Amino acid sequence: MPIWLLAVILGFVEGLTEFLPVSSTGHLLIAEHLLKIDPASFLRGDMFNVVIQAGAVMAVIPLFRERFVMLSHLHERASQQMLAKIIVSFLITAVGGFIMTKKGFKLPEEVQPVAWALIIGGIVFIAVEAWVRGKTLPDEISWAVAITIGFAQLIAAGFPGASRSGSTIILALVVGASRFRATEFSFLVGIPTMLAASAHKLHETIKHPDPGAAAPDWTALLIASVVAIIVSFIAVKWLLRYVQSHTFIGFGIYRIIAGILVLLFLS
Repeated sequence: MPIWLLAVILGFVEGLTEFLPVSSTGHLLIAEHLLKIDPASFLRGDMFNVVIQAGAVMAVIPLFRERFVMLSHLHERASQQMLAKIIVSFLITAVGGFIMTKKGFKLPEEVQPVAWALIIGGIVFIAVEAWVRGKTLPDEISWAVAITIGFAQLIAAGFPGASRSGSTIILALVVGASRFRATEFSFLVGIPTMLAASAHKLHETIKHPDPGAAAPDWTALLIASVVAIIVSFIAVKWLLRYVQSHTFIGFGIYRIIAGILVLLFLS
């Protein structure tokens, strides 16, 4: 398969799954294995993954322009509180991520843990939705929700397949937040979190290049990034409308089915 087509597929997968609660890291890893991409290929390197991830994240910023305008009104109490909650949530993840990095933690490259994480996460989704059914969830972000989302992002960082957005949104529901507000706040925290993580990984890749890494393929990188940006924008715009009238049970079922299919494929 030509490298440009592989770049299109990986860019599509990244853009579609970065903010959907299904794990972009896990789906990229599965796609790379299904497409039989050489582990030494540039398409499986840190630089490739980091750049297309950053593109997918930046693509959704225009969708939150009203929120960003509101946050810029620093003289207003509501804006101060929301900005403080975003900062605290981000700092919890940043400090925890820094500690994990210093401890030498690295995401596994095996697909089987991803499959189990998808299945377990899917079961949790369905269980939480059953638990909150009929309850009136507050349409605001409390400090408990903000702190929980900060720690939830660390769960996703440690377990590929857990999903950053999935972990944060579902735990926010448990602590007490409406689906829409939980999703919106998860994305608002995710933007600086993912951009900071991408910048750090890119800096480390450039500063300490792997001697055995493949040479950058800038054309493939550009193609994948453009695809990821377009698809991510469409996916998030759809999801923000979807959560206003739907539960996450559908995503839970998808995760379980996807995880089982991966396990069957491995067997």
